[in-house]
Amino acid sequence: MAGELVEIDPPNRLVFTWTGRTTLLSRPAPRVVITLRAENGGTRVVLRPHHLPDREQRDHHRRGWELYLGRLDVRIRGGDPGPDPNT
Repeated sequence: MAGELVEIDPPNRLVFTWTGRTTLLSRPAPRVVITLRAENGGTRVVLRPHHLPDREQRDHHRRGWELYLGRLDVRIRGGDPGPDPNT
């Protein structure tokens, strides 16, 4: 995977391009917009991908982000998410 930071607005927003073998030829390049906001003593993270070429890619990326955000949540709470299932 490769990408470029497009926008940084600490502590509220981060935007970056996301290019890999399945999206290499997509134009415009896929982007991920992450917004952060305080909520109930924690932080709500909203992640929105843009410009994915088709439904299959959108579903694939959704499943990936759900997996890794879930693993991040386990780590943040002091747990061990175990080995990465995609390595």
